[in-house]
Amino acid sequence: MPIDWPEAEEKPNKKQGVEGKDLLELRAKVNDLEKQLTDTKNDLNRTQSNLKSIGDNLEGTTGELESTKSSLDSNKAELSDTKSKLKQTSTELEEKTKENANLQSEIEGLKANLDSANSKVSELEGKIEELGNTISDLSSELENSKTQIKGLESSTSESKEQSDKLTAEIQELNSKLTVTQDENTSLNNQLNDLNNILLQKDTKIQELTEQVGEKEKLISAQTAHLEEVESELGELKPPELGTGGFASEERTTCPMCGSTGNAIKQIEDKTKVLSYVGHIPMYAKKHVCKKCGYEF
Repeated sequence: MPIDWPEAEEKPNKKQGVEGKDLLELRAKVNDLEKQLTDTKNDLNRTQSNLKSIGDNLEGTTGELESTKSSLDSNKAELSDTKSKLKQTSTELEEKTKENANLQSEIEGLKANLDSANSKVSELEGKIEELGNTISDLSSELENSKTQIKGLESSTSESKEQSDKLTAEIQELNSKLTVTQDENTSLNNQLNDLNNILLQKDTKIQELTEQVGEKEKLISAQTAHLEEVESELGELKPPELGTGGFASEERTTCPMCGSTGNAIKQIEDKTKVLSYVGHIPMYAKKHVCKKCGYEF
């Protein structure tokens, strides 16, 4: 005879006849409930332990976040200072580039002047060579005239008229020789002046070339410094913190056996790292059915 629960509630002092199998079923249910209660207590203790561990981790994480925030503020100040230096360096680079362009233009102009001066020197050298030939010819004519004069002076058969004529020719040749020598002296002076100008131009071109080399070295050094600063900026960026939460397990159902509630527990999936808080990894969560052992 099964237990009449409504009658037992109305008349708790009245005795009822109960079969042994009903008592065994009741004991089994009580034992099952006690076992479930024990499992629930154990799960609760583990959950409390996990929550305590998570709380400790959160405290450590909060301390690390405060330290990271302080470091981030310091990095922001350093970043601001670095940006200011970068702006100043960029301005200097622009000025150096403009100076290099101006120097390059000046060098091109000096090279053009040098080419013109070289052309003029070549022209003057040609004229000097021609004058040298003319002087040589005049000298030869002068020697011939002197020889003729000596012959005329020694010869009594020649007329004075020819002597005067030759004397006039000699004077004319001497005059031409003097003019030619003056022109030669003037051309030599011009050649020396041009050589001095060319020497000055070469010296200035060499100085400008050295300045351009120094500017290029400075630009290379500034570029390397910029790359180093950009690399430091990349290292100063703080790590991104992932966000997580506690998922509700109240309505989680095992897809294998259909168990729900306390039969389903949640553990960390060590194979999936969501993010890092400092050096501490934050893992993904997965469910495990305590009845059939299925993980999902």
